[in-house]
Amino acid sequence: MRNLNEQTVTQAVVNLLSGTPDPRLKFVLTSLITHLHNFARDVKLTEKELLAGISFLTATGQKCDDKRQEFILLSDVLGLSMLTVAMNNEKPEGCTESTVFGPFHVEGAPVYENGADIANGAVGEPCLVRGTVKDRNGAPIAGAVLEVWQADAAGNYDVQYPDLETHQARGVLTSQDDGSFEFRTVVAVAYPIPVDGPVGDLLRATERHPWRPAHLHFMIKAKNYETLVTHVFRNGDRYLDSDAVFGVRQTLVADWIKQPDGGYTLTYDFVLNPVG
Repeated sequence: MRNLNEQTVTQAVVNLLSGTPDPRLKFVLTSLITHLHNFARDVKLTEKELLAGISFLTATGQKCDDKRQEFILLSDVLGLSMLTVAMNNEKPEGCTESTVFGPFHVEGAPVYENGADIANGAVGEPCLVRGTVKDRNGAPIAGAVLEVWQADAAGNYDVQYPDLETHQARGVLTSQDDGSFEFRTVVAVAYPIPVDGPVGDLLRATERHPWRPAHLHFMIKAKNYETLVTHVFRNGDRYLDSDAVFGVRQTLVADWIKQPDGGYTLTYDFVLNPVG
């Protein structure tokens, strides 16, 4: 491996993977190295630009903690998250579509009974959310576990408040015997993704806006069904066609209906795809 040049170094690196025992790892690394080297040759990458890229990724990692995942945010704004979702979540017609996971999911959200107020003090207009979890034939799915999380009226998730000691606008419920679920929360609003880190620097450098249309996050799990990670988006939001993370699907857009008492209601039914 002496006297390598820009044309021969790629194959030399790939050759060193020949003994990789995991065939999938070998395949992925071979493709990654090949495309990465071709990218560097294509743009004629300079040493200064390589160092800047490494510094950017270093800063991205340093911005991550137990409440924020800057690398997920980076993947989201580059469209990589949605591409991966689209490739890995093809479903039969009629099933609820998947979308991006987002960087603000946390483990250990509080468990609530149906009808409970999961806002738990979050700022915003009151909203009643209800619906059903069904299979492709319209039969109810009882015992489905629904994990829900959202931003408040200020556009912040609970984990973005450093002094908040309890979870707000997030919770876990279970569908009833007829597949129904119901909870009270606050109205979803559009909000900007965090721009105080490397991802924000990238958006400013490319003159992109950071806004996401109003939505609720759902992760739904049920025995013998594929786990569904999705959003429900608020109809009429100005950012539906320019979501900063490319996550909108028309089938996931729903109406928040204003009620005489000043609150809102959202009704949405989820259809799960069976495993296999």
